[in-house]
Amino acid sequence: MSARCCTALTRHARLGRLFAPAVRKLQISTLISPAPAVIKLPQLAVRGFSSEARDVNKEISEMVKKEKVVVFMKGVPEAPQCGFSNAVVQIMRMHDVKYDAHNVLADEEIRQGIKDFSNWPTIPQVYMEGEFVGGCDILLQMHQSGELVEELQKIGIKSALLTEEEKK
Repeated sequence: MSARCCTALTRHARLGRLFAPAVRKLQISTLISPAPAVIKLPQLAVRGFSSEARDVNKEISEMVKKEKVVVFMKGVPEAPQCGFSNAVVQIMRMHDVKYDAHNVLADEEIRQGIKDFSNWPTIPQVYMEGEFVGGCDILLQMHQSGELVEELQKIGIKSALLTEEEKK
C-alpha cells in the first residue's frame, strides 16, 4: 500500500467517515504496525499426499464385491449427472433392483481406476456379484431382450418386471 493511500485511509478513519469506531481502531493499528498481518488458513485434508500409497485397484475390487449389484456412475441415483448414468438408473428402477452406487465424479482416482479395472473406457459400469456386466448400451440391450431378468435371477434377485408378467 502506498504512503499516500495509507495517509488517506488514516485521515478518513480519524474523521469517522468510512469506518465504524471498532473497525477504525483496527485499521489505524494495522496501518501503523510494522509487523505484517498473519492470516491463518484452515487445514485442508489433501488426499494423495500421505506416506501410504493408495491401492485403488484393491478398493474397487472390494467395492464390486460388497453388494450383489454395483454401479459406477456420474452422479448419484437421485441426481445422475449424465444421460447414460440416468438410463442405467431408470432400468434398475424398472426392475426394482437394490444396488450400491458410486459417484466417480467425487473421486478422480476411482474414475480412472474403474476404467483400468474393467478394461472398459466408459462410465457407467455395472457389476453383478463382482463380475463386470457392461455399460449403459449393454444393460439396455439386456433389458430389451429379457436377458437382464435372467441374469438377476441367477444372482437371486427377482425383477419387478417378472412379477408384473406373472400377474397377467
